[in-house]
Amino acid sequence: MQNLSPRHVTTEESARLGVISGWYSTKVSGTFVTGPHDTEADCLRKIAEIDPPPPPPKKKKR
Repeated sequence: MQNLSPRHVTTEESARLGVISGWYSTKVSGTFVTGPHDTEADCLRKIAEIDPPPPPPKKKKR
């Protein structure tokens, strides 16, 4: 599990970072993993695809 989060890079910031402006999934360290995405929703969908939530715990049979 990578614990990715969405991050918006503005036009001004994109020039400094050398990337295209848009939404990116990032690691806790700030490293870009995917992107740019057009919307935050698109970015969140990609995060869910790459890093799905853990399955619920299974109930123990008695």
